[in-house]
Amino acid sequence: MTDVSIVIVCMDNWGNITRCLDSIRTYTSVSYEVLVVAYLFSRDNLARLLGEYPWVKVVESNEIRGFSENNNLALRQAKGRYCFVLNDDTELTMPAIDRLVATADSQPEDVAVVSPVLLNPDGSVQVCGRPPMNWRTFILHRLHLWKESDQTDYVNKRGIFTTYNVIGAAFLIRTDIFRSLGWFDERYFFTPEDIALSTLVNESGLRCIVDTSASLIHFGGMSGKSSSMIQTATIPSGIKGTLMFFSQGNKIGYFALAVFASAISALTIVYNMMRKSTNTTTDVYTPMIIGHRNVIASLFNGKSAKEVFIKYYRKLQS
Repeated sequence: MTDVSIVIVCMDNWGNITRCLDSIRTYTSVSYEVLVVAYLFSRDNLARLLGEYPWVKVVESNEIRGFSENNNLALRQAKGRYCFVLNDDTELTMPAIDRLVATADSQPEDVAVVSPVLLNPDGSVQVCGRPPMNWRTFILHRLHLWKESDQTDYVNKRGIFTTYNVIGAAFLIRTDIFRSLGWFDERYFFTPEDIALSTLVNESGLRCIVDTSASLIHFGGMSGKSSSMIQTATIPSGIKGTLMFFSQGNKIGYFALAVFASAISALTIVYNMMRKSTNTTTDVYTPMIIGHRNVIASLFNGKSAKEVFIKYYRKLQS
């Protein structure tokens, strides 16, 4: 039986997917299959992927789907004992997958997930475990009054230790458990599908652990704001999904969180407009400004996170 099914979603980013796949090929010795979800790929890039990486199983995704939906397309086809969910903006620089599989094999039955340490390109630690989160910590975090890195019971330890939340950029999970939990919850279009999954794992009496002997580079967290206009759709969709999760169906809780998120978005608009006025060479603020305007417009309607994304994504296409 195959040891691990490596599942990667890529939104037509050739530079990302080639770097990621090449590093897997270089540093992985356990038996594995790679399933790449080619999300809205151009015909040229799809042909290149099929031609240059014949050992990869390509799953085409040509409709508007979020992170959860796209991953689930491939996860339902997984044949490995473990699934390794991996962002395309990552690179292995050591046999991280081999170590995670060996660690998972050595653990008791209540361990469902093993996460590596995520590193910035300069080698500094980006994420090493994540603590529990709720609506209070969400608010405090947005106010810079609560830091995940300060929750020392769950983060930044050495060796193998129990954490609470995984980060969706890279984690290994037992396939049978993932299947029994229904894979990713597709209600969360962008975020926080990883926290929702972690919550299910913990509430099922299972554990998430970190193995600090395994690490990989995650480029997505290394820099500041992207100038991509797709943020005008992803920002409101992500915040909508986050508030849905943390309010847990409580209308009063959702309303309070929505008011808070709207206030933060209004301040973000003002702040970015002030900074934009001093920036004459590049325009990295317009997507943020429009994105947070869309947050305010979308939080108090009945649209799902996916419906919010589709609304603003289609505006970009018109």
